[in-house]
Amino acid sequence: MVNYPRKERQGIGRFVPSWKLVLGSLVFLGVLLVGGFAAAVYLMPVPEPNDVAVAESTKVMYSDGKREIGRLGDVRRTNIPLSDVPESVQLAILAAEDNGFYDHGGFDPEGIGRAFWNNVTGGDTQGGSTITQQYVKNAYLTHEQSLIRKMKEMVLAVKVETVASKEEILGNYLNTIYFGRGCYGVECAAETFYGKHAKALTLDEGIALAAMVRSPGNYDPKDYPERLQERMFVIRDAMLEKGWINQKQANRVSLPKFKPKKRANQLAGQNGYILEAVRREMTEVGWSEAELEGGGLTIVTTIDKEKEEAATNAVAAAGPSYNNEGLRIGLAAVEPGTGEIKAIYGGADYLDDQLDNAMQGRAPAGSTFKPFALAAGIESGYGLSSIWNGTSPATVDGYTLQNYGNSSFGPVSLLQATQHSINTAYVQLEAEVGVDKVIDAAYRAGLPKKTPGIEENLTFVLGTASPRPIDMAASFATFAADGVHAEPTILKEVKRSGGETAYRIGERGEERFDTETIDTVNQALQAVVNSGTGSRASWIGRPVAGKTGSTDGQKSAWFSGYTPQLAASVMLTKEDSKGNPISLAGTGGLGSVGGSSFPTAIFAEFMKAALEGEPVESFSDTSTDWGVGGDTGSSTSTTSPSQSPSESPSATSSSGTPSPTQSSSSAAPSAPTSSASSSSGSGSSTPSPVLTQPLTAPPTPRAPG
Repeated sequence: MVNYPRKERQGIGRFVPSWKLVLGSLVFLGVLLVGGFAAAVYLMPVPEPNDVAVAESTKVMYSDGKREIGRLGDVRRTNIPLSDVPESVQLAILAAEDNGFYDHGGFDPEGIGRAFWNNVTGGDTQGGSTITQQYVKNAYLTHEQSLIRKMKEMVLAVKVETVASKEEILGNYLNTIYFGRGCYGVECAAETFYGKHAKALTLDEGIALAAMVRSPGNYDPKDYPERLQERMFVIRDAMLEKGWINQKQANRVSLPKFKPKKRANQLAGQNGYILEAVRREMTEVGWSEAELEGGGLTIVTTIDKEKEEAATNAVAAAGPSYNNEGLRIGLAAVEPGTGEIKAIYGGADYLDDQLDNAMQGRAPAGSTFKPFALAAGIESGYGLSSIWNGTSPATVDGYTLQNYGNSSFGPVSLLQATQHSINTAYVQLEAEVGVDKVIDAAYRAGLPKKTPGIEENLTFVLGTASPRPIDMAASFATFAADGVHAEPTILKEVKRSGGETAYRIGERGEERFDTETIDTVNQALQAVVNSGTGSRASWIGRPVAGKTGSTDGQKSAWFSGYTPQLAASVMLTKEDSKGNPISLAGTGGLGSVGGSSFPTAIFAEFMKAALEGEPVESFSDTSTDWGVGGDTGSSTSTTSPSQSPSESPSATSSSGTPSPTQSSSSAAPSAPTSSASSSSGSGSSTPSPVLTQPLTAPPTPRAPG
């Protein structure tokens, strides 16, 4: 029986408990608390770490796998095993945060008391929380300041100590703590502050990192070097006192050299375009946003750093330098046969404009579509020496068109029609071959079927559809790869957080054209560069093929070309303040801006730098077509001698005497008024006048050889 109130006492004394009762009550309460705490530890499960604690940003690397482009995700962390952290760095962290780590069982009552006393007296040692408690708070709990949260922290800390080794706890802690400058974990801190992996950290560097843990913003070496050094010396002395370093090592401890503090946004310049292109393709092939943002992946891209720099430099050097308001420039480069995207130029700066002109921008492609008709024509038996009527204007199957500047060339070979981008000849070719076959050739080369503006009519060959630069680069890469097409990709290799490979690019490509067809296409497109509308591209000093493209009203200008090693496409467009396309006229001081101007110059500047140091390769040649390579003025018509072109076709006024190749039936009725604007590799066209004489049918096709 409990003698309370005390019967032997009188008055107020009856209510004063005896010392035995007090002691018994305290013992009972202590047993109850200890038992309750033990029960809580036993019953409380260790939860899964929260997303932030385990999240690792995804590294995106250049094709060499060594140089970083940037990261996906806000949490910059790379988890590493404890064995990759030098022992001196581990001990520095313990000296700074919990020098009794290997002695306690999760929380340290003596440490809590010591921290309280030093807070009162102004001493400087560790905080009251152990490393285990800090890890528990970061990994499982919130940072809420409350007694309940603190009790949960202590219980969970003891629980964790019963299910994990000290090494596991310390390793997890080192991967979760915040060091400042957006870095979580010692590996990220080592890379950010010293430009090296954690395993290469020195004693000085480790002590400096340990000094930052308490309050990263207040010990940043850029802003507070003296404060950081003072904190380092406190940690050094603690390590010396514990016998973890000797006096000689302690005497040498000093403030290490740090990397400059970066202020630039990682998305600046081309980086943002590359990172977003990676994100889009990774999502398309099935990776989730959660995996990309916090899965700790390492993505090696196909982007070649030197070629990427060449693209940026080429636009700066050869692009228009003034009257550029609203100008959009896109460049994409693809490796033939593999589809690997080697460089993109999405715009001047991703931070200013997030639309990627290389991978997302679109515009009518103009005469860069003519090689698709060329390939289809060759497959149908039309050789480069076949003769076509280059008279302008012309009406073909009710469609009225004209050449650039309404220049009339008379009878020309298919090669000459390609060199000089003669619209009237190519629309005739398309009509003879069939629009469906020309579109099919474009699809086989690599033009996506979802490209806006594709219609099965005679305007297709004039590039009225609107592809992206990456589409044209990949399509022309098919010509460069002897007819083998590979879908463009920016992904080379993907590794998971643990280092295992989740994806690696393999053999790619599918034969879409036979070799002889492609060799003939390559010969014709080399002539475009050697002595045609793309002559500026010859400046790179190696065999190159390509095609210019411009559209009605100078709304866009293109050059797409290739060597055996690399294909690239350059697009220029211009918009008003509302995003509507406007004429390029006047851009860079040029009255007329066509494919042969800035696009070809940018292409040449890029290719010359991108291929510097690589062997000069020539295109294969199995074609038996005759009269190719430069102007084929010696070609003769298979229909009649009167259709033989001159040595070098010259433009004649369309208003003069009809060409001998025109029908003598001058009394023929006017053509239908279905006049349409046309495109040319040399520049833009003006509205087409109605043809006053019908055009003769094209000659019988001549097979190669």
